[in-house]
Amino acid sequence: MFRKRRWLIVSFLTLFILSISFGVFGSGAEAKDSFLNIAHRGASGHAPENTMAAFDKAVEMKADFFELDVQMSKDGHLVIMHDVTVDRTTDGTGRVGDLTLEELKKLDAGSWFGPEFAGERIPTLGEVLDRYRGKIGILIEIKSPELYPGIEEKVANALKKRNMHRPKNGKVIVQSFGHESMKKFHRLLPSVPVGVLLSQADYQDGVSDEDLAAFARYADYVNPSQSLVDEDLVRRVHDLGMKITPYTIRTKEEAERMIALGVDGIVTDFPELGRLK
Repeated sequence: MFRKRRWLIVSFLTLFILSISFGVFGSGAEAKDSFLNIAHRGASGHAPENTMAAFDKAVEMKADFFELDVQMSKDGHLVIMHDVTVDRTTDGTGRVGDLTLEELKKLDAGSWFGPEFAGERIPTLGEVLDRYRGKIGILIEIKSPELYPGIEEKVANALKKRNMHRPKNGKVIVQSFGHESMKKFHRLLPSVPVGVLLSQADYQDGVSDEDLAAFARYADYVNPSQSLVDEDLVRRVHDLGMKITPYTIRTKEEAERMIALGVDGIVTDFPELGRLK
């Protein structure tokens, strides 16, 4: 009996040590890999932004997440586009919110980047979620929410429909420059991490302790322009239990500077830069 009990104890201790070594219990291996390499609008340095080609490239390059921008068509569909007009990245003209999904789907969203991407279409949020869930993390930016009343509910419903809102899923983050929008989204889906975006223009005098305390009531991430980031900001964000993933990193020097400051990840057009960590 004693020999059997001793064997069980030794077996348990061996399993426990192996589990720690391989990260089963959230060990050092997990901490080492916790830095987030986020492909900005997909791998937009290599393929046309906010298209399936850019998202495919992000997966191919083994980014942890890709970021995308969500707006709403005239007929209420969630579509992926950064600018409030289609002029810069398609062969069309006009505001996203003034065009129907059918009209948006006719546009060429790839040729502007290179002839090999001719025929790339504007995806819907649903198409992106269906294609990539379980393959890569998705950072959803709600773009100009003031233009699209009800967009928070539509994004929340798209996630719930696909069971992508489960607690600690870890594969979806929602962010916006519209902080009231993020408060609303947090109320709708408190299980999904929320990020607040901070621009240099809006925070020319820096990010105050009062600002950060307000964000900490509902946000998990503070995602500023890299120009706002210094060691003090990183420390203060961490002290409040939030993470910081600055945007938009485009050079090796920028990536190395952010990493040295202790950020939790970077948003970059070139996912290869996120591997410098």
